[in-house]
Amino acid sequence: MLLEGSCHCGAVRFRVESKEPSPYMYCYCSICRKTAGGGGFAINLGADADTLEVEGEENVSVYHARMDRGGEESDVTPIEDAPRSPAGRRFCKVCGSALWLYDPRWLDLIHPHASAIDTPLPEPPERNHIMLDSAAPWCEVPEGDDERHFPEFPDESLTEWHERHGLRSERE
Repeated sequence: MLLEGSCHCGAVRFRVESKEPSPYMYCYCSICRKTAGGGGFAINLGADADTLEVEGEENVSVYHARMDRGGEESDVTPIEDAPRSPAGRRFCKVCGSALWLYDPRWLDLIHPHASAIDTPLPEPPERNHIMLDSAAPWCEVPEGDDERHFPEFPDESLTEWHERHGLRSERE
């Protein structure tokens, strides 16, 4: 499926092919919540990195998040001493919209934020709520038969989830 996306101000537009376009995984980690989450979470999709086309690339900036700094306030590592993630979160440097994440550990993948996609996305048959151990106390996490909860990472990959639901398509 061709996904077309953009930032809020229109300075960046992008296109990418996806075999796994269902917006089913809500991430509540502090990085997603603070850099892209409007409801206290971000929804990331999976796409084929080699198909990414960007217009307005000069308006794209990259943020490499600082990783775990500790949980208790007395044990918190100073931000300047915390290790940086190899994953780069792309955002529009004009309006600040979160666009996609790319991690060089998985060269063939890019993870567009569902919030940046303009193409109508399919409704997922269930949703995974991940990194709930990091969720802000004010976040409302939906309950129900179609809502799966994980303290950290899910028990299956993006590809496996789409295959289990018969939603994975091969790129043409």
